[in-house]
Amino acid sequence: MAKDVDMSKDRGILKEMDGGNGLAARMKAGRDPGPNNVELDGHNPSAMFPPITDAGGVPTFKYPYSMAHKRLFNGGWSHEVTVRELAIAKTLAGVLMRLTAGGIRELHWHTAAEWAFMLSGGTRITAIDSDGKSFVADTYEGDLWYFPPGIPHSIQGLEPDGGKFLLVFDDGNFSEYETVLLTDWVAHTPGDVLAKNFGLPQQALEKLPKKEKFIFQAEVPGPLSEDQRLAAGSLGPSPHPFVFRASQAAVTKHTKGGEARIIDSSTFKESTTVAAAIVTVHPGGMRELHWHPNADEWLYFMAGKGRMTVFATGGRARTADFEVWDVGYVLKTLPHYIENTGDTDLKFLEMFKSSYFQDLSLSEWLTHTPPDLVAAHLDLDKDTLKSIPKETLAIVPR
Repeated sequence: MAKDVDMSKDRGILKEMDGGNGLAARMKAGRDPGPNNVELDGHNPSAMFPPITDAGGVPTFKYPYSMAHKRLFNGGWSHEVTVRELAIAKTLAGVLMRLTAGGIRELHWHTAAEWAFMLSGGTRITAIDSDGKSFVADTYEGDLWYFPPGIPHSIQGLEPDGGKFLLVFDDGNFSEYETVLLTDWVAHTPGDVLAKNFGLPQQALEKLPKKEKFIFQAEVPGPLSEDQRLAAGSLGPSPHPFVFRASQAAVTKHTKGGEARIIDSSTFKESTTVAAAIVTVHPGGMRELHWHPNADEWLYFMAGKGRMTVFATGGRARTADFEVWDVGYVLKTLPHYIENTGDTDLKFLEMFKSSYFQDLSLSEWLTHTPPDLVAAHLDLDKDTLKSIPKETLAIVPR
């Protein structure tokens, strides 16, 4: 039997979205006698009952990881959101991955740069730099890492329960199916060539894998210091800090509404192609009306509930709702906001294919333009204009 979507709990939000204008009539007109997907509709109130300010056609800018194909292995799992899942996302792609304690994302490299954010647990990462010097480090919740294209590396889960992390690549067309893997490489290289390369008898290599492992289970790694010593060898450790710690200083904007922690090449020197902001919006707060002049924005929602309206050229606008595991995408220069619609903190990552973070706010623009000119556009009196914040706050209220 078909059921109507119960939007009663969202009516307060809906009333705010259209100022209460014709809400009852719109709710009645929007009634769906079914059949319908009640649960899915309930997660997308702004699609079911869009604000009256939405207009025209704006390309889809939301895709949930819960709909992305998950690859399952003994040592963990992964799934990706790329331009194939979210057609608008042409500059960046993301892979959500979890490794068990001892689970290994095998030795590999990419043709794209890899930026990562630890969501929970712990991992040990290894790499060698362009001079062949080793890098071995343990990472935990809130830590980041960055590996340029062609830098070989691995990731392994630590005790007690492995680690979960988000990988972001500076190419929307990236796919984890197209990674250069150690096991795949040796499986597709003639045995006599491998023997000649290593100076070993061919029979010593008979047990080499015949296909890729990608993610697999192994023993939990030993002490970090010992792995660092063994990997360093005669060359010594790499001078490149491929990891940025959660405790390290970053440009942070604090207001009553929340905070935005900005990490780009000005603070994380290695991250030359991906800039990021780690944003927390408290209940009732909002990531202010703004835009990014220098790059498209790829978003990952980590906690809470929110909604975002993207304003496009030609008088077009579209609103979508976001929660944990959702990915969002905003094209360069398009204005938008993100509002906390829940009763807990809304937390998300903003990522850009750029060496630096840049945004401009509506408030900043209006208060740095001759007031008479602004008043002529918006029919606002001078006292009202004087009350608008004169700088970018990132999160409102002040």
